[in-house]
Amino acid sequence: MRTLPAWLNTEMPTHAHHADLGDVTLAYDEFGASNGPLALCLHGFPDTPHTFRHLAPFLAEKGYRVVTPAMRGYAPSSLSSSDDYQLSTLAGDANRLHELLGGDERAMIIGHDWGAAATYVATSAEASRWHRAVTMSVPPPAVLAHSFRNYSQLHAGWYMFFFQSALAEPLVAHDDLAFLRELWRAWSPNYDPSNELGALREALGQSENLHAALEYYRAQFAPRGARAPLDRTSSVPTLYVHGTDDGCFLSSGLVGVLESLAPHSRFELVSNAGHFVHLEQPDAVHQAIASFLDS
Repeated sequence: MRTLPAWLNTEMPTHAHHADLGDVTLAYDEFGASNGPLALCLHGFPDTPHTFRHLAPFLAEKGYRVVTPAMRGYAPSSLSSSDDYQLSTLAGDANRLHELLGGDERAMIIGHDWGAAATYVATSAEASRWHRAVTMSVPPPAVLAHSFRNYSQLHAGWYMFFFQSALAEPLVAHDDLAFLRELWRAWSPNYDPSNELGALREALGQSENLHAALEYYRAQFAPRGARAPLDRTSSVPTLYVHGTDDGCFLSSGLVGVLESLAPHSRFELVSNAGHFVHLEQPDAVHQAIASFLDS
């Protein structure tokens, strides 16, 4: 198993391991001590495990066994054989990985964007698996639901409604995924996404993988019986991290974050950072995580 030094923060190796979950096979890599507590890192959209290249070595140096899977449908993970991209299924993948990888009660789960949404549901459904959680850039479900009563947040979230259209796939794919490059720039206006685009094209460059990523959004408009139970509150202490300049979820909508999390949770608002806060201000994010874990 690889151990990454802290200075190795510009490259992530290709995924060397695979976990067969039945409906899907997830590709992942891991770093750190094989006997350390599990730290499962779940990425979001339009994103890849490559964006954990700062956080993975930091957690490995703290003694964790860090696992960074490509979420279902994102290459090199497989497509879902049943075309299932429900949030409850994403959460189930996380809990299943905990089981397959031999995680114990010391395990931590870290999620950004869709990974954060999956983390809330995974820790609500099976809290005993997770000692701590860290979520970034997508707030708890209660806060998220309330925020969409605000016009400014509805305007910022226009893309979710656009993705319901049949036009989404060809327009997003046009000009080598230029749409996703511009989305990065809108969501993190002070960050140059050039270093992310190669990994992103590998993950979503094929039409079937792009379809899978958009299905995450379409599944949220499915009949209520198929949705994840978002009214549950997790009992797992959680650190929520958000950038002040996030163009995807506006920081002005972060009302009642701590009240929506378990006791002993924390909220860290990071200055001069947009949606991809863990890339833009890694030192601040790492310091917040270290303080949370030591508390």
